[in-house]
Amino acid sequence: MSATRSRLARIQRELFALLTLAAPIMIGQLAVTAMGFVDAVMAGRVGPRDLAAVALGNSIWVPVFLLMTGILLATTPKVAQHFGAGRHAEIGPLVRQALWLGLLVGSLAAALLTLGSRPVLLWMEVDAELIAPSQGYLYGIAAGFPAVALYHVLRCFSDGLGLTRPSMVLALLGLLLNIPLNYVLIYGHLGFPALGGEGCGWASGAVMWFMLLGMLFWVRRAPSYQACGLFAAFDRPRGEPIRRLLGIGLPIGIAVFAESSIFAVIALLIGSLGAAVVAGHQIALNLSSLVFMIPYSLSMAITVRVGQALGRGAPRDARFSAGVGIATALGYSCLSASLMLLARHELAGIYTADAEVIGVAATLLVYAALFQFSDAIQVSCAGALRGYQDTRITMLMTLFAYWGIGLPVGYGLGLSDWFGAPRGPSGLWQGLVAGLTVAAAMLVLRLQSSARRHIRLAKDREGLQAAAQC
Repeated sequence: MSATRSRLARIQRELFALLTLAAPIMIGQLAVTAMGFVDAVMAGRVGPRDLAAVALGNSIWVPVFLLMTGILLATTPKVAQHFGAGRHAEIGPLVRQALWLGLLVGSLAAALLTLGSRPVLLWMEVDAELIAPSQGYLYGIAAGFPAVALYHVLRCFSDGLGLTRPSMVLALLGLLLNIPLNYVLIYGHLGFPALGGEGCGWASGAVMWFMLLGMLFWVRRAPSYQACGLFAAFDRPRGEPIRRLLGIGLPIGIAVFAESSIFAVIALLIGSLGAAVVAGHQIALNLSSLVFMIPYSLSMAITVRVGQALGRGAPRDARFSAGVGIATALGYSCLSASLMLLARHELAGIYTADAEVIGVAATLLVYAALFQFSDAIQVSCAGALRGYQDTRITMLMTLFAYWGIGLPVGYGLGLSDWFGAPRGPSGLWQGLVAGLTVAAAMLVLRLQSSARRHIRLAKDREGLQAAAQC
C-alpha cells in the first residue's frame, strides 16, 4: 500500500510540474491563434477581396513559419540538458550561437516570402486581382520574420530553463497590440494610408518586433536568467555549434512541415469536390487544429522535463516524465474525442447555418475524433524524443507515416477506385487516421528504444566509475 501511495504521489508531483510548464504555453498558443482570428474578422469587414488575400497569404507563410520555428526548437532540449546538469555557464554561449542561427534562418525565410510569393501565387492560379494584395500582406509578414526567429530562440532558451510564463505574457500583449494596429493600418488612421487586408500583414510584422524587444528586455532584466550569462560576451558565429543545432533542429522543422503540409495538400485535393465539401473540410480542420493546441503544448513541456532529467543524469526520471506526459495527453484526447462525437453538429453550427456544410463537417468530425488518440500519442512522443535529442529517425518515421501511408491511403480511398467506389472527403480523412496511427505506433517504439538506450548507457557509466574506484 505504501509503495502504491508513493508512486501516486510521484505521479502527482510530475503532473503538477508538467502542467505548470504547459499551461502558459497553452495560453500563449491560444493568443497567437487569436491574432489570426482577429486578422480574418477585421479584414473580412473591409470586403471579400481583403479576406481572400489574408487567407491566401496564410496558406503560404504559415508552413514557412513552422519550418523556421521547428529548426529553432533545437535550442530547448540543449538548454534543458545543460540546466538539468547545472552547467549554467555553457548555456549563454549556446544561445548566442542559436541567435546567429535564428538570424540566418529568419532572414532566409523573409527573403523566400518576399521573392517567392508571386511565383507561388501564380502557380496556385490565384485570381489576378488577388495577387497584389496577397503579396502586400506577405511583405508585411516577411518584415517581421527575422524578429520572430530571434524571439523564438529566446523563448526556447526560457522554456529550457522551465520559465514558460514570459512567452505567455508577451503573446497576450501582442494580441492586445495587434487589434489597434490592425485598425490603424487597415482603415487608415493617424496619418497612415488605408491598406485594407495588407495592413494585417504589416501589423503582424510590427507585433513580431514588439515581442522580440519584450523578450530581450525580460531576459536582460529578470534575475532567473543571469546565471547563464547570455549578455556577458559577444560571440562571432561558429560553424561547429551551429551545425550541431541544425543537426537536431532541421529534422524537427522538416517533420513539423511535413505534418502541416499534408493538410494543405488534402485541402487542394478536396477543392474539386464542391464548395460545400471545401467549407465542411475547413470547419473540421479548424476545430481539430484548435483542439490540437493542448497536446502540442504538453509536448513542449515534455521536451523540457525529459531534457532536464537527462541533464541531471536521471534517465529513469526522463522516461517517467515522458510516460506521465503521454498519459496526460491521452486523458485529454478522451475528452476532446467525446466532445467531437457528441456535439459535432452543434460545433459545426457555430461556423455556418448551411445544412449541407454542417452535414459534411459533422461527418468529418467523426474521423477527427478517431485520430485524437493517435495524434495525442504521436505529438507527445515527438516532444519526448526532442528531449532525448533524437530527431533524425523521428523525421523519417513522420515522413513515411504521413506521405508514405496517410496521403496514398487517403487518395486511394477518397478519390480513386483502388479500394472500391471513391468515398470523397471521408476517404481522405480516413487516410489521415491511418497516417497518424502509424506515426503514433512508430514513435512509441522509437521512444522506448531511446529511453532504454539512455538507461543502459547510464548503467555502463556507473559500472566504469565503480571499477575505477576499486
